[in-house]
Amino acid sequence: MGRIYILITASIFLLAFDLYCYKALIGLFRKWTERKKRIFTIIYWSYTILLIIAVFASIFLPLFLTLRAIILVAFFLTVVAKIFMLPFLIVDDLRRGGIKLWRYAKQNKVLAESEPLKNQPNGEPISRSAFLVRAGLVAAAVPLSSLSWGIISSAYDYRINRTKLVLPNLPKSFEGMKIAQISDIHSGSFYNQKAVLGGVDLLLAEKPDMVFFTGDLVNNLAKEMRDYQDIFSKVKAPLGVYSVLGNHDYGEYHFGKQPSAAKAKNLSDIISTHKTMGWNLLMNEHKAITINNEKIGILGIENWGMGRFPKFGKMEEAIAGTEELPVKLLLSHDPSHWRGEVLDKYPTIDAMFSGHTHGMQFGVKTEYFQWSPVQFIYKEWSGLYKENSQQLYVNVGYGFLGYPGRVGILPEITIFELTSA
Repeated sequence: MGRIYILITASIFLLAFDLYCYKALIGLFRKWTERKKRIFTIIYWSYTILLIIAVFASIFLPLFLTLRAIILVAFFLTVVAKIFMLPFLIVDDLRRGGIKLWRYAKQNKVLAESEPLKNQPNGEPISRSAFLVRAGLVAAAVPLSSLSWGIISSAYDYRINRTKLVLPNLPKSFEGMKIAQISDIHSGSFYNQKAVLGGVDLLLAEKPDMVFFTGDLVNNLAKEMRDYQDIFSKVKAPLGVYSVLGNHDYGEYHFGKQPSAAKAKNLSDIISTHKTMGWNLLMNEHKAITINNEKIGILGIENWGMGRFPKFGKMEEAIAGTEELPVKLLLSHDPSHWRGEVLDKYPTIDAMFSGHTHGMQFGVKTEYFQWSPVQFIYKEWSGLYKENSQQLYVNVGYGFLGYPGRVGILPEITIFELTSA
């Protein structure tokens, strides 16, 4: 019931927000005929109400994932465009309010200095500034066009990022080994199976010796993998595919934080999906990889994040029994785990592989410069980081969440080449 109340409250707020925008727009076109105004009113409010109903349906009804994605895309773009228009409308209302106060003060001064006049005019009505409202429309068009382009051109524009990973204690048998990493699939957001398969083919064309998946297979529910399980089952490597869970895989954003049979069943189904695809899911455990009697360790823990994110990971269990392994590679979904626990408590971890941030799916990333608003939340959010003898790599994700596209921060497949120098 709590979710319904939140959604109803949000809907009332959005309707009030829409009313504010509607009055500004209808005021801009005050020279329209009554018939044109009536048609505009019907179209405007029909779209708004149908969109809100559709959002409720996408949350509470088992709609096809493609239809659900279209609804959420339309809702997201509509709200963002109106938010960008809002400051201009507020400035215009402040301008109009200032004029009204000035007129009121001036009128009171005249009345105080002279005899009251009956039927004294109050001045012409203060109309909205066409310039400010039009400027607001232009401002709304900028994110609408760029975000739309990010959906059309960038949501599945997979890029290979190549990184040489230097591990001084790397055994000779592992020199030159190629490891691929993908993260944050978020299958419930996909709406183009062919494009997703294209990304998998791009990964396989690299012929990695081993593949890491660092969490968030789904948005909330195991059934989101129904149309994509066969595609990701193609991800294979000679030395195996190793995976961990991310914060979204536990279903807490759908079922809540309290234990329940449905929540436990959903998690069990997600674990089974990893196994069905042939992936080695590591849940607070490790696996020793052996070549020519030489070994390295792959450790994987459940989600461990700073702040509001769950801390299910148990490093003490994953690292137990790895004392003799010369190199330890840790898969941990949330990069905040590196600074929050790994650096201080586990100095024998050579490199950690994470995802989670998505690079906020918005920003700038070049060979020599990167920026995203997410850096104000996560100190380590994209690429390779080093501190003392330990390293962290943050993959910005294969899929997307919320906004169904990317602007500047493209979906990533990372290819590591291991070397001792």
